[in-house]
Amino acid sequence: MNDAALNKPGFDIKGFVKNLTSRPGVYRMLDTNGEVIYVGKARNLKKRVSSYFTRANTSAKTQSMVSNVHTIEVTITHTENEALLLENNLIKELKPRYNILLRDDKSYPYIYLSSDQDFPRISIHRGAGHGGGQYFGPYPSAGAVHETLNLMQKLFRIRQCEDSFFRNRSRPCLQYQIKRCTAPCVALIGKDEYNSDVRHAVMFLQGKNPQVIDELVTKMDQASRELAYEDAANYRDQIASLRKIQEKQYISSDKGNIDVIACVVSNGVGCVEVFYIRDGRNLGNKTFFPRHPHDADVSMILSAFLPQYYLGREVPKEIIVNHDIDDSALLQEVLSESAGHRVSINSRVRGDRARWRTMAVTNAEQNITRHLASKANMTQRFNALQEAMNLDNLPQRLECFDISHTSGESTVAGCVVFDAEGPVKADYRRFNIENIRPGDDYAAMKQALMRRYTRLKEGDGKLPDILFIDGGKGQVKQAEDVLEELQVSDVIIIGIAKGRERKPGKEKLYLSQTKRMITLPADSLALHLVQQIRDEAHRFAITGHRQRRAKSKNTSTLEGIPGIGPRRRRQLLKQFGGLQGIARAGVEDLANVDGISLQLAKQIYDTFH
Repeated sequence: MNDAALNKPGFDIKGFVKNLTSRPGVYRMLDTNGEVIYVGKARNLKKRVSSYFTRANTSAKTQSMVSNVHTIEVTITHTENEALLLENNLIKELKPRYNILLRDDKSYPYIYLSSDQDFPRISIHRGAGHGGGQYFGPYPSAGAVHETLNLMQKLFRIRQCEDSFFRNRSRPCLQYQIKRCTAPCVALIGKDEYNSDVRHAVMFLQGKNPQVIDELVTKMDQASRELAYEDAANYRDQIASLRKIQEKQYISSDKGNIDVIACVVSNGVGCVEVFYIRDGRNLGNKTFFPRHPHDADVSMILSAFLPQYYLGREVPKEIIVNHDIDDSALLQEVLSESAGHRVSINSRVRGDRARWRTMAVTNAEQNITRHLASKANMTQRFNALQEAMNLDNLPQRLECFDISHTSGESTVAGCVVFDAEGPVKADYRRFNIENIRPGDDYAAMKQALMRRYTRLKEGDGKLPDILFIDGGKGQVKQAEDVLEELQVSDVIIIGIAKGRERKPGKEKLYLSQTKRMITLPADSLALHLVQQIRDEAHRFAITGHRQRRAKSKNTSTLEGIPGIGPRRRRQLLKQFGGLQGIARAGVEDLANVDGISLQLAKQIYDTFH
């Protein structure tokens, strides 16, 4: 097994940043000994990590730290708040020498609800939770907690005063006068009614009370109708605050010691991501690229990985995997005997465990994408392509076209470009296809090729060595006709047909020059390169199609999502205060909105990310 943290000498920071995601997450800088020297968080990983290696960065401390960086690990998180909490956990666990280290555990505050009184008190709390009662959090800052407590005073009117103040009241205080408390200190509310408010407050803090937000939405609408725009704006801000503090956190929970393992296989490469959950805290992850037979699937790789990884080391009581394993019963028995305690391996999980599993899969997918785009790996694939196609010279530039539409509507052609270092995104192009019969893929392909290579013929760009077409003989014929009409020569045309079974590894390549169909072995690096460029062309084309379809309706991004009609769109915009709030929301936050299913929430999230 190869640990991704132990990189080869000569870290290619330019190539690393080029293939880094723009999503939020945590980055860990390691020195030549594999020791973490710095941990940081980022709203945009690509921008933040690249900023360390620019000339504008003149800080002596930063220059010293960067000079010791041998490789960088990243963990993608769902939101920026999760990245902040994970950064805090990792700094405390690893104590990197370039981080500012705190001597106590008071970094993040909690909301505390007492339980040993007739009229419980709600307040801010820092440090370890030793007292009786319930703790909610952690929250990113004390400001967020104070804002939450202030808002909860307005919504539930639960007391926040000190016990000494509460016991010595003879008349209601100012909080009662301004409707921030129900004055239990002087018996203006009964115990049962007060505890009902407490129960509702707990439901809200647990994310089980969307009715509260619905009530504020109703008040906002009413204020707008009455032209009380200032009040409406206040309600809007309250809704935004509620959504912010109710945001789902995947970093901490009350669960025990768990390892979360996700395996992803793409283009002949397998990636295994291991997340470590200890005492309910996410302590980070490791990435592995195990060697495996070309026909190995996720189940086979996990079955081989688990015993090799765990035998001889500490094993947690629970291991969560992203796929069923055929011999899981045997593995559980062997690992339990080795560890000296019962070990369970689960793939069907819910709640926090399901969210951790999703996070592990996301990171595995991102890491395998970076691995496939790495310069060394790409060079091997180009060499393999030259050998498989019997080319006299190593190809330097590849292009691939794909067509995307929905029942002929808003047809878009995508062209992607690869060279020996991977995708050349600056040279990607999209073409909105016009004036053809809806659904005529041949005509769409011909139009896109004609527009692309007319420009190249006029000197606007470089011609490729190989032109890949996502399709069979019919699509290849369109490419042949276009290049012949434009008198473009020395471009090899290859069609990528999915084959009868339409499965990865079963693709058939149609070679225009020899008019023959070939099938490469499933473990061929050349085939992996072809699959990679074909998949990238498909992604690029379908993204353009979705954008065009949404724009054609002259509406917001939401209207490009199937299943989002006017009512649901209005509900989302009200609940989150606009598109920016929707873009920041997580899947479960979106699913909490009335009328939005989990599946639809995932579609909305994917559209904005």
